[in-house]
Amino acid sequence: MQYQEAKFISLKNHPQFNEAWLQARLTENPSLLGLGDIEFRASERKLSSGGRLDLLFLDSESRTRYEVEVQLGATDASHIIRTIEYWDLERSKYPNWEHVAVLVAEEVTSRFLNVISIFNKSIPLILIQIKAVQLGDVVSLVPTTVLNLNYVADEDEDGVDETTDRNYWISKGSKETIDIVDHLFEIVNEVVSNSAPKYNKHYIGTTCSGVVDNFVIFRAKKEKTLFEVRLPRSEEIDKIIDDAGLDALAYDVKWKRYRIRLNQNDIVESRSVIKNLLSLARGAEVNTDVE
Repeated sequence: MQYQEAKFISLKNHPQFNEAWLQARLTENPSLLGLGDIEFRASERKLSSGGRLDLLFLDSESRTRYEVEVQLGATDASHIIRTIEYWDLERSKYPNWEHVAVLVAEEVTSRFLNVISIFNKSIPLILIQIKAVQLGDVVSLVPTTVLNLNYVADEDEDGVDETTDRNYWISKGSKETIDIVDHLFEIVNEVVSNSAPKYNKHYIGTTCSGVVDNFVIFRAKKEKTLFEVRLPRSEEIDKIIDDAGLDALAYDVKWKRYRIRLNQNDIVESRSVIKNLLSLARGAEVNTDVE
C-alpha cells in the first residue's frame, strides 16, 4: 500500500459539494451518523412552524425519531435554535415516540460546544461533526460524534433520578405494560427476595431489601415493556436469547445491558429464560439448557 496525503476541503465554499450533496450522502448511508440501525424517512420535511426539517431518520425497534439539522461551516446560534425547535415540534406531534435532536455541522467551535453541552443536560441532543476530505480524485466524509446523549439523567446507579410513582408510568406506558413489570418482579423475587420496583422518571429501577440495585431495570412503553438486564455480552447469552425467540434490541454498550422487549405471552412462554438471565446478572450459574 502506498501513502497519499489527504486534505480537508470546505463544503460551504465548494461549488459542487454543497448542503444538498451532503444530505444525499447521509440519506444513502445513514450509518455515517453513528446512530445505530436507523432508516431514512424524509428530507426537507415541512413543519407547522413554516420551517423545514432537513432530515428525519427512524429506529423502529426502539421507536425513536432522529430530527437532523445539517449545517455547512461552523456551528452558529441560529442552527442550534432551529435544531431544538424542530425537535420540539416533532415531539409534540408524535408523543408516542422517543425523539432525539441531531445537529450535523462541518465544524464545531468550542464556544458553541459549551452552549450545546448545557442544552444536552436537559434535551436529548447529539452533535456530530462531518468533515470532507479529498484524496486524489476521491472525496470522502469523516464523521465524529462530538457530543452524545447525556446518559447521566437517564440512569443513575445511585438511584437519585427524579422519583415518580406507578400512576406516572401507567400514563407514560399503559396499564398492560405496567402489569408486565409486576409479573417480572415476581420472577425477580424468585432470584432476590424482598425486591421491589423503584419508579423513577426515566426508568423503573430495582431495590433489594430497600437498597437500590439496578442489576435490572424496566421501561414501560405503550405496547411492550423494555427489560434491561446488566450482563457482559457473550455468545452464550446471545444464543440463549436467540433460541428463545425473544424480541432483543441492540446491546447497550455504554451500560452493558441486554435489552429485550417483552409482552404478556413472553412472561409465560419464556419465564425460565428470563429467570436465568436475572440469575446470571446476580452472579448465579447460568443454565444453558433452559426450555
